[in-house]
Amino acid sequence: MAKAFQTLQWNGGLDGRLRIIDQTLLPRQLLEFDCLDVETVHEAIKTLRVRGAPAIGIAAAYGLVLALKEVLHADEEQFFAHLEKTAAYLAASRPTAVNLFWALDRLKQKAIKQRGKLPPAKIAELLLDEARAIHEEDRQMCRAIGRHGAQLLQDGQGVLTHCNAGALATSDYGTALAVIYAAAESGKRIHVYADETRPLLQGARLTAWELQQRGIQVTLICDSAAAQVLRAGRVQAVLTGADRIAANGDTANKVGTYGLAVLAAAHNIPFYIAAPTSTFDLSLSTGDQIPIEHRDPREITHFCGRQVAPDGVEAYNPAFDVTPARLIKAVICDQGVIQPVTREQIIATLNQQPPA
Repeated sequence: MAKAFQTLQWNGGLDGRLRIIDQTLLPRQLLEFDCLDVETVHEAIKTLRVRGAPAIGIAAAYGLVLALKEVLHADEEQFFAHLEKTAAYLAASRPTAVNLFWALDRLKQKAIKQRGKLPPAKIAELLLDEARAIHEEDRQMCRAIGRHGAQLLQDGQGVLTHCNAGALATSDYGTALAVIYAAAESGKRIHVYADETRPLLQGARLTAWELQQRGIQVTLICDSAAAQVLRAGRVQAVLTGADRIAANGDTANKVGTYGLAVLAAAHNIPFYIAAPTSTFDLSLSTGDQIPIEHRDPREITHFCGRQVAPDGVEAYNPAFDVTPARLIKAVICDQGVIQPVTREQIIATLNQQPPA
């Protein structure tokens, strides 16, 4: 097996740097690069060098810390003005994954509680500790998702997954792929079918590569072959990650997920979502309120740098879609398995009060 890899790692103390795997180069090249400033982190998130809701949140937290190195010796007003400006700048990098906003808000609230009590340099140190805590908590949540979800898979099953919800999208073990890894570690033989996930091929480039690193049997398919794979009985479960889950269980994930959920329902195959509690957004009552990122039309009109569509043709390129809760058999999170997927069951599992 190939050597272990870390999607993100912070090296050093407050004067340190964030090291990230450039996922746009996989699978041909495994290259790590250092982010020395917040602009590099913003660019990495926006251009998908780092991607996946949990990993984006972690990267943004460290990015905020990088920016604060500029104002460690400034007065309190300047420090907090820079903090707010930088948080807004990072939040604008991608609109759909809620972990981005959750992580930034968590650091902001930590800083606000210390305003007037500690000097800026000490507050920055606390925020680095908080970013590290978010990083470690994600590791633990991924492991818990794996433990809870593995019980839903049986020995010898085929599992279809979409996009990439593995270690590359998180801090360590993944979300959807964590379930597969945990099942395999318990002795179950799982055969994963990974669809290519057009237009950026995260399934082909990332999921297939990552599963190979773990020694998991994986077969790559075209997106358009999913219905035939289900009809042929090759798959007994469909399992994906999530970028934001509304209070009623409606789930935003990589575009194409909704179609897989419809196909799974048509073939009486369970459709599962795996995500940490940080991916739930209880401030949104339904998935209709989830903002959907739209990306460059060239991702569709061009393939591997080559134009494949006629000049001037319009292209519609949403990066995400929303799967209604009624199509989701269960949501696997670090607190357990949410089934049925209802507002009441989500609140009970997360042990949180619904927003007013």
